[in-house]
Amino acid sequence: MSVVKVVELLGESTTSWEHAIQEAVSAASKTIRNITGVEVLNMTASIENGEIAKYKANVNVAFSVDDT
Repeated sequence: MSVVKVVELLGESTTSWEHAIQEAVSAASKTIRNITGVEVLNMTASIENGEIAKYKANVNVAFSVDDT
């Protein structure tokens, strides 16, 4: 039987929401092993001078818990 843990993260990018999601997953993968999935919860943006300055994505990252 496997156990999965889920953590909520906020990714940011000046490029796109997709890139913000990838940034969150990439950062998590530096310290979390066995990532099995990502769920996008919410997408928002910061506006400066009438234009999007930062794309933000709240995500849940799921990973298997080692039983060792």
